[in-house]
Amino acid sequence: MAKINSSTTTLGWGGLIVRLLAAFVLVLATYNPEGKSYYHWVSQNLDSPNAIMAFAGVALLIGWAIFIRATLRSLGVIGVALTVAFFGTLGWFLIEQDIISLNNIRVFTYIILIMVSLVIGIGMSWSFIRRRMTGQLDVDDVD
Repeated sequence: MAKINSSTTTLGWGGLIVRLLAAFVLVLATYNPEGKSYYHWVSQNLDSPNAIMAFAGVALLIGWAIFIRATLRSLGVIGVALTVAFFGTLGWFLIEQDIISLNNIRVFTYIILIMVSLVIGIGMSWSFIRRRMTGQLDVDDVD
């Protein structure tokens, strides 16, 4: 029987925080309301594209592909829908309780971006979280 190296199958709080921060950086690098994002950079320079823009775009696409694939494999479509519903209804509740105001579009945009970051960050970490909660391992399909 093969022994599983626990250092590669466990996730501490540090690893979870790193994944959540990486998701947050990916989301904010792609778009943020401050106007300092890939979206703003490219949209302001459509007439003069260059290699560094293309390289940065490919790097962001790779990051999104990694996070989205991991999230879908880990949570599944229903899990992603439930996670989005959880954060969406949480946002709705906070708005309804006047904790969040829709009058400040910048703050509201940041809240949406944080929620997107949390969905993909949790998706990236869910297999590890589930293992900690249940003791069950996830195994990738072998072709």
